[in-house]
Amino acid sequence: MTKLRSSRVLTHQQSPPPQQYGYPPPNQGPPPQNYQQQRPAHLPTVNSNQWTHGNHQAPPPPPTQPQGFGHGAPNGYSFQYSACNGRRKALLIGINYFGQRGQLRGCINDVKNMSTYLNGHFGYKREDMVILTDDQQNPMSQPTKANILRAMHWLVKDAKPNDSLFFHYSGHGGQTKDLDGDEDDGYDEVIYPVDFRTAGHIVDDEMHRIMVGPLQPGVRLTAIFDSCHSGSALDLPYIYSTQGVLKEPNLAKEAGQGLLGIVQSYARNDMGGMLSTAQSLFKKVTSGGDVYEKNIRTKTSPADVIMWSGSKDTQTSADASINSEATGAMSWAFLSSLKKNPNQSYVQLLNSIRDELEGKYSQKPQLSCSHPLSEYPCFYDFNYSYVRIIGG
Repeated sequence: MTKLRSSRVLTHQQSPPPQQYGYPPPNQGPPPQNYQQQRPAHLPTVNSNQWTHGNHQAPPPPPTQPQGFGHGAPNGYSFQYSACNGRRKALLIGINYFGQRGQLRGCINDVKNMSTYLNGHFGYKREDMVILTDDQQNPMSQPTKANILRAMHWLVKDAKPNDSLFFHYSGHGGQTKDLDGDEDDGYDEVIYPVDFRTAGHIVDDEMHRIMVGPLQPGVRLTAIFDSCHSGSALDLPYIYSTQGVLKEPNLAKEAGQGLLGIVQSYARNDMGGMLSTAQSLFKKVTSGGDVYEKNIRTKTSPADVIMWSGSKDTQTSADASINSEATGAMSWAFLSSLKKNPNQSYVQLLNSIRDELEGKYSQKPQLSCSHPLSEYPCFYDFNYSYVRIIGG
């Protein structure tokens, strides 16, 4: 049984300056001598998957050479896919906002479920995960703004080519006025720490600067945002449709949707809504193309950054009850899709996630990248290289 509980959206707050990281490095020592690097035979790998074994309907393995960005990027600028056979680190954040207005129910469960899946299927060790949830007693494990920013720095610190980093946020999201002109709708996307009422929110520009900006070519960062208004929460410039087509600002379509919004607001006698929609429409029509070209130039990365978000920037994401468990609809659909078919391309996975939610929720999960996708590579290829097991 599936029921909508609430949406994960809050109003605007101001944002104080970032803190410094302070988490210990992940366990990098050699494995014990009784450990063997083995892989379950049924699981695909970077260089050995269904495609290389003759099933050319499956996604091919990733390219190993530098890839060009193409239109809009600086001349000679390239990115590198990650083989994901290096270190693994994960940062998982779940905030239920206990005792606060807008309390949620499923965010901590989302983190627990994601942690279990990463450990059991993708080879992420528990000691290489930082988990911030607001049910923990240790102050350093509370999802405060300072702790979240510190953990973001920890996640990407000393990352090297072929490392695989994973970020998951489940909690409230929202929007605030854009101050640097990088948003075609005039608003930045934000997430809300547990102490946002005193410490403020965290803006997408800041998350991009901390977690995407420092990454070298060949470093993989996979990000999942299960929050409202999260479509461009990492400010990644390449957004893909369910057909695998790169989206560019369609000003005629935006104008049509904007006019519809104005008519609907008029019918509700919502003069404030009419004004807000009209202002947003004007900004998109007059600057949308320029913003897109600017983001291609300034928000690209030589690293391998992929993000799935729970909704478009204009939508809310559901806090739900599925099979009698409180959970985020996006987090549930993401894991459910992978469990049913782990060997999917990025675009196939986007479609699978949407299929899981169709008919139950209005939100439309999004796929965005720091670079153009080449042949729609396989999600599982990049995130699993080996599991260390005791034996032998």
